[in-house]
Amino acid sequence: MRSVTRLLEGMRQRRHHRAFRIEPPAWTGPQLSQLETLLSEALAHARGDIEPETPTAAGQPEPSHPPAATDEAALVKAASELWRARRRFNRNGEPSTARDKQTGRLLDKCAEALDDAGLRIQDHEGAEFNPGWTVEVLAYQEEMALRVETVIQTVRPAVYLHRRLIQVEQVVVGTPGKDHEARSDHA
Repeated sequence: MRSVTRLLEGMRQRRHHRAFRIEPPAWTGPQLSQLETLLSEALAHARGDIEPETPTAAGQPEPSHPPAATDEAALVKAASELWRARRRFNRNGEPSTARDKQTGRLLDKCAEALDDAGLRIQDHEGAEFNPGWTVEVLAYQEEMALRVETVIQTVRPAVYLHRRLIQVEQVVVGTPGKDHEARSDHA
């Protein structure tokens, strides 16, 4: 078979003048094996044995698995906006209409889904302030009605991703008023 192929190639070359004849390629061992590998892969793709890789814009094939690193900034933003929406919605107490109740349930389900995925949102509003917490105190505000330091406002919630803090909570702490301190000293 190979001799027949060589004979046909020789006859084709002899049809032309010697100056226009093209010499057969002088493939080296590694080049020939690489060419055979590429041809066998092309044949396998043509038969459908191998899925073709879809090139990206840069010409590189896309990885078959999603990227391992999560975009923490996007998660923090989504969690913070969900927290704000739930606070605005629940600010006036119980929802008044059926649509409000449905919206509240959807926000709760969204928070539960994030919690199940390892993203937890936390705020300490209304709790007695503990200086050992990992929070950023934006201001201390004197409040006559308070007996102990209390978180009176959360500006930004704490966000944890798989128990790792990725956003520090920002709070305003209410302190007991001077009148309360004077009354407790005399009592």
